[in-house]
Amino acid sequence: MSESVLIYNALCLPAPDVKALIQGRMIAAIPRKLINNPGQPFALYPGDVLIKSLALEHHYRSNYLPIAQQVINNLDSDKVIIKAWAKCELRPISSELESLKPLSQLTIWTTEALQETLRQRPYTSLAYLRVYLLSQPIEMPVYTQRHFVALPQQLMVSDAKPVLSDRIFNIRKHQLQNLQPPLHPQLEELQSALVSLATTNSAAKQLEQDINVFLGWTSEQFLNQTDSDLAWINDIAKLGDRSIELEEKKSNYQAGTDFEIIVRRSLEFLGFKIEEAYKGGAGGLDLFCSQPYPLVCECKAGKLIPSRTVEELLKLGGMHLGKSQLLSSAKLIIGPGKPSSDTLKASKEWEVSIINAMTLQKLVELKVKYPGSINLVELKQYLETGQIDNKIDEYINQVEKQIALRSQLIELVKNYLEKTGFERASVDSLHGAFSAISSSKLHPQEMHEILIELSSPLTGYLGRIKGKDWRSDRFYFLRDLPTN
Repeated sequence: MSESVLIYNALCLPAPDVKALIQGRMIAAIPRKLINNPGQPFALYPGDVLIKSLALEHHYRSNYLPIAQQVINNLDSDKVIIKAWAKCELRPISSELESLKPLSQLTIWTTEALQETLRQRPYTSLAYLRVYLLSQPIEMPVYTQRHFVALPQQLMVSDAKPVLSDRIFNIRKHQLQNLQPPLHPQLEELQSALVSLATTNSAAKQLEQDINVFLGWTSEQFLNQTDSDLAWINDIAKLGDRSIELEEKKSNYQAGTDFEIIVRRSLEFLGFKIEEAYKGGAGGLDLFCSQPYPLVCECKAGKLIPSRTVEELLKLGGMHLGKSQLLSSAKLIIGPGKPSSDTLKASKEWEVSIINAMTLQKLVELKVKYPGSINLVELKQYLETGQIDNKIDEYINQVEKQIALRSQLIELVKNYLEKTGFERASVDSLHGAFSAISSSKLHPQEMHEILIELSSPLTGYLGRIKGKDWRSDRFYFLRDLPTN
């Protein structure tokens, strides 16, 4: 649940630093003076407050320098646009060169800039900033050589739009606190090289965004897209039973084409690789997926799956793929209602699975809610012959139970640490607490395996302090896993 706070002033930082904070590229800042009230919220004022004794190329690392140069060139001499606010906590910066090198690697500043900052301000501190976007930008006059500036008026702001999620911020903060080197410096270089291309090349832009997500520089993933980006999912079943098409009075051919297109989009979204050589149409095979296993698919829009649909799939599949490849592939019919009796009989004879369009929609909805939840190899085990909507429902229920268990264990870690006051917990302690509140049977080693999974950098619900063996591992809470 989002909270609102009142802010009345802005912290002046170099404009390239503010740009990097808003991008999620770093979570640190070096205030020009000590902040007296850590935790105090303030706006981020992008100003011209660089160290005058250093040239720009000595301020910023080479992989950020082009962006910094662009920001400086675009500074307006009359006004400043404020786009974000932040809360902070402070820690002193060590003056030892061995500490400055990893700090430089984790930020946008050169070691030389850090050394010069400490020379001019020996008692300066590093601020960890939790940054949030403003719902509306603020326009202000230009001020020079200021630490804080007053906003035109007090502003009530919301923390509904964090630049980084709780999980990513905590991981990045832990990395800074322990001065751990960046895991993927080559990807950081590639991301910087893509910045200039991304303005004119959509493929470069998409790759840059993907790298940002992978590096933890942004939290924007499919789940966080707008409702309009996901609206197509609600049309899967409607296009399958033709309720949309009938309203718009489209032809049978167009109805079939529209359904085939949305099935293709759904299967790609679930993780199948669809071969573009098979694009349906008259005499064409509707869909052929090559990865993670061969899958031949026939799409039927309407009120029921007509007779001879299995024969049609076999004929077209054999024609385009060859008999051997067809027979070794999983075969799937997606359509509305119940199949005719002869279609059902033929599906069992030729090992063809049949599902309703709504079942496909349920799978896609599960993937949207929990992006990593669907394992297509596991799903294959449920592709039995005949109509299998109940089997897919069984698979979905099984996945939801596994997620619910993981959510329960995350909540267990959180509550256990809150009640005991400990910073981290052992598997044995957590297993004892779990046994006291749950009737589920869960072996300690099985619990450990799940806790390891939840503390992976790719999931980041828990943190882990690795011990000598599984019993000496210690875990701590990072973020919730909602299941509503």
